[in-house]
Amino acid sequence: MHIPFLSFKEVNQKIKPQIIAAFENFFDEGWYVLGERLIKFEKDYAEFNHTSHCVGVSNGLDALHLALKVLSIGPGDEVIVPSNTFIATALAVSYVGATPVFVEPKKGTYNIDPNLLEASITSKTKAIMPVHLYGQACEMQEIMTIANKRNIWVVEDNAQAQGATYTGKLTGSFGTINGTSFYPGKNLGAFGDAGAITTNDAYLANKVKILRNYGSEKKYQNDEIGYNMRLDECQAAFLSIKLQYLHEWTTERQKIAGWYNLMLRDVGDLILPEVAVGATHVYHLYIIRTKRRDALQQYLREYNIGSLIHYPIPPHLQNAYVHLGHKLGSFPVAEEIANTCLSLPLWPGMSFAETEQVANVIKNYFHG
Repeated sequence: MHIPFLSFKEVNQKIKPQIIAAFENFFDEGWYVLGERLIKFEKDYAEFNHTSHCVGVSNGLDALHLALKVLSIGPGDEVIVPSNTFIATALAVSYVGATPVFVEPKKGTYNIDPNLLEASITSKTKAIMPVHLYGQACEMQEIMTIANKRNIWVVEDNAQAQGATYTGKLTGSFGTINGTSFYPGKNLGAFGDAGAITTNDAYLANKVKILRNYGSEKKYQNDEIGYNMRLDECQAAFLSIKLQYLHEWTTERQKIAGWYNLMLRDVGDLILPEVAVGATHVYHLYIIRTKRRDALQQYLREYNIGSLIHYPIPPHLQNAYVHLGHKLGSFPVAEEIANTCLSLPLWPGMSFAETEQVANVIKNYFHG
């Protein structure tokens, strides 16, 4: 049985008639940018995320970049980011000329450790950017308490966790302004690059709208040095359709993760996902950890089972950030996660038999 790491087959077949109809309407109408479909999706997503405003943009990285930009964060400023994250989080900080300051995650949850934040805050710290990694909500109440006490912004990176909550409140609704991604592989994915900002601040939302469109609020009148970072009408229409199914797909992801949790308990040296008290997990990724990661991945490959490593090189060890002076061993928790983590197949529509096959192959690897 061939089991890919990710499959869109079930999801795409379910929504295909709606997607085709939406495209035909888009094609026939002939309005491609900044139209009614975008306005509808922004309204739909703001309602879903329990925020007053959503602004559609070109991708998740641009969302984070614009979020920092409208907060006037720039050269000489510092932004705290997790040491265990995809590099886009740090890149957004660099784009505005600020410096990313890495803070280690908790080993169990992989999310930034609130207990380590205070020690990393300086007079230059302007924001904390928690990442709800792999689909689990960060411990946001603790983070918000620290940020409010120190009078610094919180900008959530919600690219992997649409629909996750902490103490009942949705990720993407805690921070002053937050970014998310609708890259095709996300839990809510477009059919190309796409992203959005969520906020309860009308002034900031309007500033993002101006900056995403060449710094222009009125056609051919440019009040700021802006960007071309718009979410197009076609992707907005597709996302409005897919948003209707997100709760159903999230429930499926959680069910599949539950199967893995039962089947892989006490297998070898496997470390299974740990969910923080008060947090929910929407399982954008199902991560296991083992010291025998590379050999296990090869073994899975031999049985036609896909897997991926998220992420093999932490941001502080990337060549792009060599100028920050970090060395191997600077952030040992992130480095240990990078050396031992493996993402298993998980997608809406994945069957019990497929999940069981993955688990059985892993058991065979450890126990023969």
